[in-house]
Amino acid sequence: MQKTSHICQVGDAQIRLAALESNSIDLIVADPPYNLGKNYGNNIDLKDRQEYQDFTRNWLVEALRILKPGGSLYCFMGVKFIARLYVLLEEELLMTPQGWITWHYTQGMGRKKGFSPRHEDILWFSKGEEATFNLDEIRVPQKYFRKRNNMTGANPGDVWQFSHVHYCAAERLPHPTQKPEALLERIIAASSNEGDRVLDPFLGSGTTARVAQILGRNSLGFDINPDYVQMTENRLTEPFTGFDSIDPRKERAPKDQPKSEKVDAEQ
Repeated sequence: MQKTSHICQVGDAQIRLAALESNSIDLIVADPPYNLGKNYGNNIDLKDRQEYQDFTRNWLVEALRILKPGGSLYCFMGVKFIARLYVLLEEELLMTPQGWITWHYTQGMGRKKGFSPRHEDILWFSKGEEATFNLDEIRVPQKYFRKRNNMTGANPGDVWQFSHVHYCAAERLPHPTQKPEALLERIIAASSNEGDRVLDPFLGSGTTARVAQILGRNSLGFDINPDYVQMTENRLTEPFTGFDSIDPRKERAPKDQPKSEKVDAEQ
């Protein structure tokens, strides 16, 4: 594997993005604040509606500028702003929609009135019609053996099941919205290649940088909180012993597999 670089910087995302060269980034993975009032250490995620919309538009304008033609943007977002974000990306910024992914998790906040939330959304847009998509890198085992199926694995679809990094888990870091590594593995493996440059403008706990490092990509990330930048730098020095989560379908074996195929597989 080729040597890669991983740069973590303290600073406001919009200001840091504005300093980057145009058409220089292959993949942007963004997990911005959802404007829900969360405490991120040295700042509280709470703006009035117009201020939040302006903030979002401003950093996305810069993100589009620095993205290479054919490059992808994946953006996590909560339910309160996801529809506006889609319209902003497609109709104002004229990016190409490639997918609307639902991340389903089995545990979350409980409610007595209304349905308990069990998912977050991820929008995938590209700069131009074409976009890198490495399907063979992200296939999951088929559910059934069928001649018409590609038995090297199935497309994982746009509903992904990964557990949260639970607060009691050894991998849990002191950050309120830490994302599971296998979720980022799928995004980075699908939409970039070894040696590509992956940017995370809201570095947080450093999951994007860590997974990019393991997959042989270069990474660049910013965060307004210096403690999170230090957390990421520390994480990048740790030995790799496996990702902290998996898609449960990874462990399945095709049903109805002919005996001859089972023998061949065992040999």
